[in-house]
Amino acid sequence: MKKISVLTVMGVMFSGVAIAAANDSGVPAPDMNMGGFVGETVQTIVTVKDAQSMPDDTVLVLRGNIIKSLGDEKYTFQDETGTIVVEIDNDDWNGQTVKPEDTVTLYGEVDSGLFKTEIDVDRIQIVQQ
Repeated sequence: MKKISVLTVMGVMFSGVAIAAANDSGVPAPDMNMGGFVGETVQTIVTVKDAQSMPDDTVLVLRGNIIKSLGDEKYTFQDETGTIVVEIDNDDWNGQTVKPEDTVTLYGEVDSGLFKTEIDVDRIQIVQQ
């Protein structure tokens, strides 16, 4: 019985050492509470006209104005080339209040259906002018 207890304790000790060694690569472990860069990034902003012909699930960035709420987390987005329906989940607003006159940058992906194309927004950022 003592052998089993000793082997169990040794196994627990060595597994902790193995985990520590695996994380000793010089790369810090991800910390979900850490912040990161917030601001302009080098990404091409596409137009509504371009977005309407992109394949399903294409990641994109749009810049323009949200001009109308359609209900059920859907909105009309407009830029200089036209309008498109965007879906913005309530938690993606991150406490921001956006008015039709506010220019915003939307980060998301194309959601192509059989008869219509929409944009599923992951993040919204008010453009500071």
